[in-house]
Amino acid sequence: MAALARWCVQRRLVAVLFWLLAFGGVATAAVVAGSAYSNDYGVPGTDSDRASQLLAAGFPGHDGDSDTIVWHTTGGSVRATDVEQTMTRTLDRIGDLPGVASVTNPYDDPDSPMVSENARTAYASVTFADASEDIDADEVRAVVDTAEAAETDGLQVDMGGSAVALTEALGSHLAEAVGVAVAAVVLFLAFGSLAACLLPIATALVSVGTAYAGITLLGHVMTVADFAPMLGTLIGLGVGIDYALFIVTRHRRGLKRGLSVAEAAESAVATTGRAVVFAGATVCIALLGMLILRLSFLNGVAVAASLTVVLTVAASVTLLPALLSYIGPRALSRRERRRLAEHGPEPELPTGFAARWSALVERRPKLLGALALVVITVLALPTLGLRLGTSDQGNDPKGTTTRQAYDLLAEGFGPGVNGPLTLVTKVSGAEDRLALDNLDATLSATEGVASVAPVTYDSAGDTAYLTVVPESAPQSRTTSELVERLRSEVLPRTESGTTLDVHVGGVTAGYDDFAGVIVGKLPLFVGVVIGLGCLLLLLAFRSVGIPVKAAAMNVAAVAASFGIVVAVFQWGWGSELLGLGSAGPIEPFLPVIMVSVLFGLSMDYQVFLVSRMYEEWLETGDNRRAVRVGLAETSRVINSAAVIMISVFLAFVLTGDRVIAMFGIALAAAVALDAFVLRTLLVPALMHLLGNANWWLPRRLDRLLPRISIEPPECRAAHERLAAATDAEVADVLAKEERQRDVRDTTG
Repeated sequence: MAALARWCVQRRLVAVLFWLLAFGGVATAAVVAGSAYSNDYGVPGTDSDRASQLLAAGFPGHDGDSDTIVWHTTGGSVRATDVEQTMTRTLDRIGDLPGVASVTNPYDDPDSPMVSENARTAYASVTFADASEDIDADEVRAVVDTAEAAETDGLQVDMGGSAVALTEALGSHLAEAVGVAVAAVVLFLAFGSLAACLLPIATALVSVGTAYAGITLLGHVMTVADFAPMLGTLIGLGVGIDYALFIVTRHRRGLKRGLSVAEAAESAVATTGRAVVFAGATVCIALLGMLILRLSFLNGVAVAASLTVVLTVAASVTLLPALLSYIGPRALSRRERRRLAEHGPEPELPTGFAARWSALVERRPKLLGALALVVITVLALPTLGLRLGTSDQGNDPKGTTTRQAYDLLAEGFGPGVNGPLTLVTKVSGAEDRLALDNLDATLSATEGVASVAPVTYDSAGDTAYLTVVPESAPQSRTTSELVERLRSEVLPRTESGTTLDVHVGGVTAGYDDFAGVIVGKLPLFVGVVIGLGCLLLLLAFRSVGIPVKAAAMNVAAVAASFGIVVAVFQWGWGSELLGLGSAGPIEPFLPVIMVSVLFGLSMDYQVFLVSRMYEEWLETGDNRRAVRVGLAETSRVINSAAVIMISVFLAFVLTGDRVIAMFGIALAAAVALDAFVLRTLLVPALMHLLGNANWWLPRRLDRLLPRISIEPPECRAAHERLAAATDAEVADVLAKEERQRDVRDTTG
């Protein structure tokens, strides 16, 4: 690492140009190639996936995205002549627009079920030629604009569907801008130097921008969800600024000790840079753990997020030292440079609130540890009520056209019309046809079914499907129960004595199958992620207790953050106020992605905190001193890093996207709890209580394990020669502060 830093400092122009060219080249390629994202939740082998494949093979026209135009009269009937003429003319115009395959007009049938019983609401289906992820946004916008042009004082027109939802996605980068702005303020307050505070932001922006473009290209070679670039940006900005913050902090410390700019940059990368690489590796391992689930949808998310982390780590240990050499002594504030020139290098002692807090934890480990445990337990309780399911456009913010269309359909036709089920089967022989012809009557009499459309056969007559409209909404638990009842009770009776094999598809069925597969594999996934993380910590710290505590803390952080997500999104506490729509179930893929990301991010603070304690333990063999000094010296930078990461994550709530907001709130909550409750309170309290047992490792295991070091011995020795302070020096500084505080209290 020292050689790499030295090369980047000596050839700083080459290092900077390399990153700028990489960013420009990848971004240009992404613009030329365009995006190819796919939200394919299908799981091969599940019942809903087989239904989808049969439907696509037998009815090719169903491949395109189907959206809905809903109109409602505030007075009068939708069958009134003026309304019928207006909407017929509008639907004809939409049918002639590019990208539209067909439009179903309810006025073509006097008894159309697409007109509500009170004749106040009607809807039409617009089928596009392509799936939603392949539709040109301009084509969808043209359809929406044409539909909205039909609105009059007494006629409300709204649209719903996957393609229409794309037109409501926020195209601005307000979230990133707000997050970066808050990070800049925190960095300036921490450093007091404008040049120093801009470097972590510049490093993160270049690496994240390169990763964003790279994810766009990645979508052409594997399945990548449309939220993957935003998720990568969210993670990349948070960890990128944090990693650079740790390195810049160590660089500034070197300058204060009298090192030259080049020596300080080299030392920072050789020490803290190694911890950054180690922390980034743990994040990537946690993210790539999703690959063991063998779900193409999650594979793309895992690789995309890991790519972002790899690039942020690479930029932190190559681009950042080059930039540090450009700004020279200006990494320090003017006051710090003036003090250095007047007094020369001085030992940097842990003083102020950080030192007093560390001493307090040392004196009251049981009380403070118990308090932290109570806080985490209370916040984690809502996780017991976590329900995975479909969040649909009924959860969109009020005022959006998709939410209004959803509500109009639910009010006029029942909530189930927003998420019908599709029953598909292969057909062979008269017995199969007879059974299918009688199935609609059986389904109509089934509990939870609102209506059933007649059987539709393909041109060859060997594939058929029925559309079943539930009485309940797509995201309702009742609809999931209906799916299970159809599969386990109703359809097996129909199939008896025939060659029929009826599969249940549709939005709810697909999400239920997806959630079922994830829940079934979740224990294995969590076990692998925890196991690999513990193995890395075991190798780094030569201790059994450190990895075990880290695993327990990570589980606690995940549980507590999930509790907050359940309260906000599933229970609806403040979701409408935040512009995130109404309460609803949690997306099935969220737990897996969140476990990966949270385990990785939680490990970061564990590494930065314990590595300093471990360094002190190796030097002194005194556990109490190691924990006290490690917490005092790292808590301030950890808290500053946490504030930055929390600000970046919470800023993504401004996107208005429910999924991204879930990630943002969950990550922000986890980092806040991790930094302010777990790592700076519960972990040091437990380490004080356990004493020397923290560092116990069986001798036989010690001989078998390979030796790795986050900070190499030569760097540690140099650090100690330059910065070690005796207990007497620390006591003198603390006593001086105490006397000054007594004077202020007396005079004040």
